[in-house]
Amino acid sequence: MKRIVGALLMVFVSAWVNAQDLNARVQVLSPQVQNTNKRVLDVLEVAIRDFLNGRKWSSDNFLSHERIDCNFVLNIKEWDGSSNFVVEAQIQSRRPVYGSSYNTTILNISDREFNFTYTEGQALDYSDQNYLTNLTSLLAYYAYIIVGMDYDTFSKMAGTPYYAKAQNVVNNAQNAGFVGWKAFEDLRNRYWLVENLTNKAFNPIREVLYEYHRNGLDVMYDNQAKGRKYIYALLPTLQKIDKQKQGSMLNQVFFTTKANEIVNILGQISPQERIKSYNILSSLDPANITKYDLLKKN
Repeated sequence: MKRIVGALLMVFVSAWVNAQDLNARVQVLSPQVQNTNKRVLDVLEVAIRDFLNGRKWSSDNFLSHERIDCNFVLNIKEWDGSSNFVVEAQIQSRRPVYGSSYNTTILNISDREFNFTYTEGQALDYSDQNYLTNLTSLLAYYAYIIVGMDYDTFSKMAGTPYYAKAQNVVNNAQNAGFVGWKAFEDLRNRYWLVENLTNKAFNPIREVLYEYHRNGLDVMYDNQAKGRKYIYALLPTLQKIDKQKQGSMLNQVFFTTKANEIVNILGQISPQERIKSYNILSSLDPANITKYDLLKKN
């Protein structure tokens, strides 16, 4: 009996220690590609999924049910039939809300320059020290961003080490020859996202990320009204941040990710507070004003 218990314990401990950080779902879509032999795309999809899920991106040990749920949807815009891919990617991550079956979206971002080279059967090698391929650099970059943002929602500024790793990926890719890694190429690209996340001037929005989730959403299990009021009380802070860093990428990413959820949460507060919320949110995030219009309705 002791042998059986000991063996089971070893299996449990081994599974606990070896559980990786991400639970990534990967889709490679190619509706615009005319090439009839798309087997390489199926192989690519599996290779990306194994790369993301088979590596340790954090310094902590995760139980299997604690792994961070995320989606990588790669839409192949152009493919030469060989190794060159022009891709637009949608990257999302989620985390559970305490005491509920609801999963809140933490990151929802579109990368229109997710371009790379890949040949069927190619090993996806990666090093934190050196740039090896654009594909693995892209995947590692977003893996670190996902882990960092997830950590930031559970503990203040806990994502800092992972943003530093993402910054290192950017630094290593400066001479890569692919778009998206350099400051001058665009005001909203991979360079600027991690720049904002590592820039102390943006620490207040990272603190909002923590407060929103830990003292807002996670509190709603025990007291919905209290959680809603807390999220409502964060709006002036977001307003202040926007005045200081108007048009920044991190602000945009926050509202792109959270607009629908914020409307659903604040739709239950008083009419006067809803109007005030609408006025603030529509000025901060005019791109989603049609969503915020719902706050003006009964």
